[in-house]
Amino acid sequence: MDLHDLKSNEGAKKSRIRKARGTGGKRGKTAGRGIKGQGARAGGGAGLYHQGGNLPFFRKLPFKRGFTPPNQVVYNEVNLDQLEGFRANSKVNPETMNEARLIRKPDLPIVILGRGEVKKALKVSAHRITKGAHSKIEAAGGTVEIIE
Repeated sequence: MDLHDLKSNEGAKKSRIRKARGTGGKRGKTAGRGIKGQGARAGGGAGLYHQGGNLPFFRKLPFKRGFTPPNQVVYNEVNLDQLEGFRANSKVNPETMNEARLIRKPDLPIVILGRGEVKKALKVSAHRITKGAHSKIEAAGGTVEIIE
């Protein structure tokens, strides 16, 4: 066998359609572009999102404005009034809050917010805590630990 003996498989090669070769051919005269108009011109045709004079759909959507900061941290938010179910002197950490179903996504960090009052001494450990919540917990005799 030599190089000149090699042939493609049957049906593997198909000759291309030669456009605009007279009026009698399959793709002759207008070559499948219809008659006149935007689509018949070279380089013509509407853009991908063109809607014929209507306001394009993507311009009606409000979320296309601005941007989302790439490094922002999303927290699980827990308020002080949600910690009422814990006993006095108990540890309140991400694991115990997850068991009490206070957080939605256990893999995200936790922030303690200051809504409500604390009447018991709690040992709270969280990733972030507001100043108001910190002072209320310590005023009730509890302690606060920040998790790194």
